[in-house]
Amino acid sequence: MTREEHPIGEDSHRPPSFSEAFRFWLKLGFISFGGPAGQIAIMQSELVDRKKWIDQERFLHALNFCMLLPGPEAQQLAIYLGWLLHKTWGGIVAGVLFVLPSVFILWVLSFVYAAYGNVPWIAAIFYGLKPAVMAIVAVAVIKIGRKALRTPLLWGIAVVAFAAIFFFKVPFPLIILSAALIGFLGQRIQPAAGSDRRSVPAAKVELSAHVRPSWSRAARITIVCLFLWWTPVFLAGLWQGWDHTLFKEGLFFSKAAVVTFGGAYAVLPYVAQQAVEKFAWLQPGQMMEGLGLAETTPGPLIMVLQFVGFMGGWAKPGLLSPLLAGTLGALLTTWVTFVPCFLWIFLGAPHLEQLRGIPKLTAALSAVTAAVVGVILNLAIWFGLHALFPAGRAVDWFALVVSTVAFFGMLKWKWGVVPVVVGSGIAGLLWQVVA
Repeated sequence: MTREEHPIGEDSHRPPSFSEAFRFWLKLGFISFGGPAGQIAIMQSELVDRKKWIDQERFLHALNFCMLLPGPEAQQLAIYLGWLLHKTWGGIVAGVLFVLPSVFILWVLSFVYAAYGNVPWIAAIFYGLKPAVMAIVAVAVIKIGRKALRTPLLWGIAVVAFAAIFFFKVPFPLIILSAALIGFLGQRIQPAAGSDRRSVPAAKVELSAHVRPSWSRAARITIVCLFLWWTPVFLAGLWQGWDHTLFKEGLFFSKAAVVTFGGAYAVLPYVAQQAVEKFAWLQPGQMMEGLGLAETTPGPLIMVLQFVGFMGGWAKPGLLSPLLAGTLGALLTTWVTFVPCFLWIFLGAPHLEQLRGIPKLTAALSAVTAAVVGVILNLAIWFGLHALFPAGRAVDWFALVVSTVAFFGMLKWKWGVVPVVVGSGIAGLLWQVVA
C-alpha cells in the first residue's frame, strides 16, 4: 500500500490494521481520564509520537477543526483520526469505544447517587467533590490558556469572550462566530497577529479516495445520521407522550448538541440554567456533583449530560418507574449528544483535509480556541460562587481549603484528576465525621 492510497502522514510507519486500531480505541476508552486535555495528550503521545500512525501536521489540523465544532472535541478528534485511518467504520469504532465504558460506569454511579444520595456519608463525599471540581476547572483555564493564547490578539479575544458571556450573557455561538471572524480578518490584515507561531506551513496535500468530498457521500451521511439521531426521540414521544420527560430531554439535548461549543466546560452553564430553572430536573448543587461523577470516569466530561438525563427521568418518571425512566433518559441523552458528532466529522472532515495549511483557516481556528478559554473562565467563577458561597451564605472555609490545596496540587505538583477527586471525596467524608 502506497502513501497515496492511505491517509497516514509522511512520517508514518507501517499503517495499522483495523484490529490493531480497534484494540487501541478500546484501550483508550478505559484510560481516557483527565478531561479533554488528558485525552488529547494520550492520542498525541500514542498515535503521533509512539505509533506514528498520524503525522503531527494532520493531527493539529484535525484538533483545531474539532475545537470549532459543537460537542466534545476529544471524542470528535478520535472520530476524525479513526476515519483517517480506516474510513467510516474506523471513525465509528473510535467514537463509540471512546464513550462506551463511561456510559455503563456513569449509569451505575448515577443510580447510586439518585437512590442513596441523601445518605449522610454519600452526601459528605459529594460535599468534598464540589470544591475539587472548582479547582479542576480553574486549572483547565490556565493550562488551555498557556497553549492557546500565544499572541496579543488571542489574549484580547479571550478577555472579550469572558466579559461578553459573564457580564452581558452573550450567546456562546455568537461569541464563537465573532472570534472566528476576528481571527480570519486579523490574519488578512496583519498575518503575524491572527495566528500563532506554531501554525504549520502550507503543504501539498495528498488525498486518498475516501477523504475526498463528494455530494453523493454527503447526502448519504446526512440522511443516515439524521435518521439515527431523531428516530429514538420521536419514538419516545409516541410511546410516552409529547409532554413526557423523555421526549423533552431528547429535544433539549439535541438542541444542546447543535448550539453548545467548547465541550463540557462551555456547555454546563447553558445546561445548568435550563435543566435547573426551566425543567426542574435537578437542583443547582447536583450539577456540580454530576460533574464530579463524570470526572471519576473515563471518557469525555460532557458525559455529565447523561447524569442530567438520568436525574430528569428519575425526578419526573411519569407512568414509568424512576429507575426505568432514569435509565432511558440517560441513554437517550447520551445518544442525541454523541450521534451528531459523527455527522459533523463525516461531513466536514473531507473538506478540512483539502484546506490543510491555509493560514487564514488556521488563524480562525486559533481564535475560536482563545474564545473557549474565556468561556471556561466564566465556568470557573460560576462553580466558585456555588461552592464557596452555598445558597448565598457566608464563605465555606472547608470548600476554600480543599479547592486551594487541589488547585496548587494539580498546577504545581502535577496531581492527577482522579486522585484529586477521590481525595477530595474522602476529605469531605472525614470532615463530616469530625464536624
